[in-house]
Amino acid sequence: MTWITKAMIEQAERFLWTSGRVLEQRRFAYLFGAQGAGGSEATGDERAGVLDALHAYRTPDGGYAYGLEPDVRGPIAQPATLRTAMPILVETDALHGAEAARLCDWTAGAATEAGGVPPAFTSLREYPHPPWLVVPDAPVAGLIPTGWIVGPLLRAGVEHPWLPQATQFCRTAVEALGTTHPYEVEAAVTFLDGLPDRAWARRQAERLGELVREQRLVLLDPAHPEQARLAPGYAAGEYHLPHDFAPRPDSLAREWFTDAELRVGLRALADARQEDGGWPLRWAEWSPTVRAEARPGITVDALVTLRAYAEAVPPIAG
Repeated sequence: MTWITKAMIEQAERFLWTSGRVLEQRRFAYLFGAQGAGGSEATGDERAGVLDALHAYRTPDGGYAYGLEPDVRGPIAQPATLRTAMPILVETDALHGAEAARLCDWTAGAATEAGGVPPAFTSLREYPHPPWLVVPDAPVAGLIPTGWIVGPLLRAGVEHPWLPQATQFCRTAVEALGTTHPYEVEAAVTFLDGLPDRAWARRQAERLGELVREQRLVLLDPAHPEQARLAPGYAAGEYHLPHDFAPRPDSLAREWFTDAELRVGLRALADARQEDGGWPLRWAEWSPTVRAEARPGITVDALVTLRAYAEAVPPIAG
């Protein structure tokens, strides 16, 4: 028994060939080439293809734009776009050398005096963006997206003059978390998973896990969505399941859930696959184009999560 089957991968591959951007097509070939219709092992050329596709979204100043993150449009790099770029840089082992230095230089330039980065600059006002992405008059740094950026850099062992201040910003923000919402918790977990101070990270992760349950931020039984609480501004049905907080078995958030709870969520994830072989958009759809561009990335991410748990928390027969 496994969460991910050859037929599932082949159907997702057909969906990506039909609807995916070049970036998601190259990611799929790199990550699942051995199981895909081509039947070939991933190669260095496939890794280079992913990075070439990602670099097409790079701006002259070193950030990313041009709809890499489908909810953030326009030619001006925005910090929120790194939420999409960072996992790709991680899975291609590209967070080192000149690539990491360039990224840190750009992020340092985007940071406030406190060391954190805001989701967006005022320049985003000129371009299409969702109503929930509020563009303030002055940039306000937050754990979102700073935690999503800093965690992978620390996990990769990157060193840069900006990182100590950014790390302290995230530590302070994590310690201050009280009433929160799933995306903020996920940013915190991403930071904690990369933090070298493992003892402190485990203590904070344990506290956050308690908050997630107390505030009913996780949906443990998809058959009873009334048992979870949707955060203000979330779309109907935008619930977060255990694997959303712990997309990898080695995440600190894995300890928040029993194997049984994870299996329920993973079954819901596997069953969410649609007839065309792709996975659906869960958050509010503010543009048909965004839906079309987001689903391929969501599909690759779903496959990655299901494969990650295939052996760690396998399904039970029957």
